[in-house]
Formats: sequence, structure tokens, C-alpha cells
Amino acid sequence: MRSLGSDNHSGVHPQILESLLQANSNHDSSYGTDSSSKALEKMVKEEFGSEWLPLFCFNGTAANVLCLRSLVDSFHSVICSDISHLNLDECGAPEKILGIKLITTKSTNGKIDLNDLKKKIIRLGDQHYSQVGAVSITQPTELGTCYSLGEIEKIKVFCDEHNLKLHIDGARLSNAVYSLNSSFKEICEYADAVSFGGTKNGLLGCEIVLVKNKKNMKFFRKQFLQLPSKTRFFAVQFITYLKDKLYLEISKNSCLKAQLLASEIMKNTDIKPNYPVESNAVFINLKKEDAKKLKKEMFFYTWDEISGEVRLMTSFDTTEVEIKNFVQKLRGILK
Repeated sequence: MRSLGSDNHSGVHPQILESLLQANSNHDSSYGTDSSSKALEKMVKEEFGSEWLPLFCFNGTAANVLCLRSLVDSFHSVICSDISHLNLDECGAPEKILGIKLITTKSTNGKIDLNDLKKKIIRLGDQHYSQVGAVSITQPTELGTCYSLGEIEKIKVFCDEHNLKLHIDGARLSNAVYSLNSSFKEICEYADAVSFGGTKNGLLGCEIVLVKNKKNMKFFRKQFLQLPSKTRFFAVQFITYLKDKLYLEISKNSCLKAQLLASEIMKNTDIKPNYPVESNAVFINLKKEDAKKLKKEMFFYTWDEISGEVRLMTSFDTTEVEIKNFVQKLRGILK
């Protein structure tokens, strides 16, 4: 059964699968010393900038935790959005693993409120109070919106004024590159650490931690149980993803199908999306009984059980036919 539940539900992109088969044809060294990992490191520096060090890990939670480890100590706190994945969907991993404190700030359309952010900078130097050390933003946000380059720059200016580091949770970072008609280098210019997502974008279970503070990070990765042995199988996926801008092809389909979904819903029903559709997610409100019926046709998640808000998420392999069939089913249920 096809799904609008998550881009985690999709398969692996055919070109990515082919790269894995090719990497499986011979032996190579391990733990990042293989030829593919070295080639990938060069590509990352070209795409993001020469100062970045890429480190493979197994999942997004680990990527976020490792990124924050490069920025803060255990007595620090990290400011993040009240609806961020870091705050709501990491099962307390940052607090458990790093010993840090998360401080939430208000969000509008998924983006942190800069005015509210300023209110969190208090009791500096007070040994009884967790010291704010970093700010974390999600790009695109959990609501499928994108920070503009100017908005990221303003957050970075704020961070610099208060001696804070900036982390970007980029589980779907490539979608932001497409949506903003930008580049990895431009979006990440002001960041100090980036979680560069692969799994949600057509890769098979691998992410990259990008850090500028390289000191001791390879040791922390090992301690955090995130050092893959056969790293060539991680590297070839990202090489294929970056080569010839396959990431843009994948992001383009995901984002355009979300826009099509939003427009078809508005054209065929009285429903309007709750937020600007700038990535691969569409949020709408449905009655509980209508959502239950519609999920039988094509699965999706209920985002807020109280308000009836649901999330419809497209992937690299979502088709126009699927979108139109889904909306026709929605239209029929609403009659």
C-alpha cells in the first residue's frame, strides 16, 4: 500500500541501490579509510565548504546528538523550537547522552521567534543555571516551511552577539536547497554543525554529521556507537546523491508533488493548507471519522488529535496519479 505518511516510508532510489551493488563487487578498507569515503569527503568540501568535516552515522537522532556534542558541554543548554524534532521526537536523547538541557522557544509556521529567543538569554555566568550554548533550527521545519537565507543570517547574528553556536537539523536539507533555489554552501554558511539527512531522501539508512569543530569528534562518534565499519556503503550512496545533482531531482519531485497535492485539495474541496507548502509536507484539518476513512485508501499521520490536523507527506517516488486519486477519495468522503 502506498503511503503519504512519511518520506521514511518510501523505498531506496534506484540509482542509490545500484551504487550499493557496485560497491559490493570487491573488497576495500574500512572505518573511513576506503577510497569512496575519501572521495565523498572531497565532494562535501566542494558542496558545503572546505572547513566542514563529514562523519557518517546511522540515524538522524545520532546525527543531532553528535552535532550538539561538537558545540556544547554538559553544563550548557540548547535553544530549539517548541515543535522541533529535537524537542519532541528524540526520546530525550540529547539530555540523556549529553547531559544538556533543552530550552524551547515559540515558533511561527515552524520557525523560531527571534523576539522570544532573546528572552532566553538570562543568568549568564550564574553557576546555578544551565548556560545557553547553542541554538538549533530545523531546515525545512517540521511544518514543511523553509527559513530564508536572510532569516538564518539574522539568527546567526543573534548567536554571535551572545557567543552561541548554531546547529541546523537538516534531515530534509536538500528540499530547502530546491525550494530556495539555493545551495548547500549558502544555507549552511552561518552554521557551526549540520545534520545532513539521507534516509528521508532516498538513501538506505545513513546520515552525515557535518562539523567545523573537528577536535575529538571521531572519538565521540565511536563512544556514541555510531562508527560504521564498511563505510564505503555509506559513502557511495552520498556520492551518487551529490553527483550530477541527483538530490535536486529527488527534492524536485517531492516538493512539486506536495504543491500539486495542496492545489488539488483546494481545487476540489473547501480545505486550505494550514501552512505555506515549501517542502514535501501538506498539513490540513480533517474530522476524525473522515481521516479514519481516508487512511484506508492511503495512509498518513494525524499530527494533532485534538485539532484534527493531519500531515500528508510526499516522497521521491510519489506520482501525479496517486495524488489525484487520493484527492478524489477525499472529495468523496467529504460529500
